Amino acid sequence: MPQQVVAGALLQCSFGVAPTALVVLPEARVMVEGRPAASIMDHEPIVNIPTFGMCTSLANPEVEAATAAALGVPTPAACIPMTMTPWEPGAPNVLVGGFPALSNASACMCDWLGVITIDLAGSARTMVP
Repeated sequence: MPQQVVAGALLQCSFGVAPTALVVLPEARVMVEGRPAASIMDHEPIVNIPTFGMCTSLANPEVEAATAAALGVPTPAACIPMTMTPWEPGAPNVLVGGFPALSNASACMCDWLGVITIDLAGSARTMVP
């Protein structure tokens, strides 16, 4: 059974060079194991999903420009996540602020073709169906 994701969960992007921690604003006022619980709507770039350091996706215009400047040698550029769609799938039987809860089985797509996954949910004992 998947785990409930909370603030501080460890995220990884398939094109990012470093992991980052999920930021969950305590707007829904749902706490799990002492931390704000996440929903599928916690996908806003920089607000909820901080930078992954550097980006290596050629779909990112910054990486494309840096690679062109390096005469075709793949060159990473600063990561600015472009996560415009919610996490999928959520836990439809558990609601956080009226939206499905975020589980560690969920993923979020970046417009630069990266897949953001949850490496560590942040909660150890709370499961969601």
